[in-house]
Amino acid sequence: MFELKNKVALVTGARRGMGKADALALANQGAKVVVTDVDLKECEQVVEEIKKAGGEAMAFKMDVSNKEEVDRVFDQVIEKWGRLDILVNNAGVFLPKPALELTEADWDKTIDINLKGEFLCAQRAAKEMVKNKWGRIINIASIASGQSGCGYPGGAHYSASKGGITGMSETLALEWGGLGITVNVIGPGAIDTPMIQGIKDSKEAMAAISARVPVGRVGRPEEIAAVVVFLASEESSYINGATIFVDGGWLAA
Repeated sequence: MFELKNKVALVTGARRGMGKADALALANQGAKVVVTDVDLKECEQVVEEIKKAGGEAMAFKMDVSNKEEVDRVFDQVIEKWGRLDILVNNAGVFLPKPALELTEADWDKTIDINLKGEFLCAQRAAKEMVKNKWGRIINIASIASGQSGCGYPGGAHYSASKGGITGMSETLALEWGGLGITVNVIGPGAIDTPMIQGIKDSKEAMAAISARVPVGRVGRPEEIAAVVVFLASEESSYINGATIFVDGGWLAA
């Protein structure tokens, strides 16, 4: 089950954290993996790790909010491997600031990367996937995405972007499902990545989060990657337009 041999997967924001875990997991299941992020050197380090384990991968610098860069990278992937089957839209930023202090530039940067970037990559990926009438697009949102009972102080722009991902993905699932492309969302809870480094530096904050989560701890990137692999596989073929929260029970508490 969950074999991805001969599939080509592109992961954004893959130099560290959840994106890196996703790239490693997809490669472990046999996919050829395209590792992208804004830091090429760190992407190349992930590629070396995949190759040492016997997998195939290549690295590209890519700012998902820049359409020219997105098209350039996708063009090179198609030139090299001839197809694209799986997209994991993981790239994102969390730059907390109280709503009364948010600037237009703060707002635009978060929306451009978190929401527009996911659309640009999804749109381009779908144009390639439709050629083979098979594709998997996995968009990363958050438990802080609206209508889930989980707002986040200082995160008006972040929550807006993540809620937009969910709404966008449901529409894309309707439009592209008949073309053989499924579009689904993963909503992570508190995951042990560099994005929560500020929280990790505080024992009190970590204790508060652990107490909030029914399983009593923050999640691991590999636990998100396991769901990514499932949604990327043939076994998930009847799941489309869904949001799967991976949060240790946070939203159920």
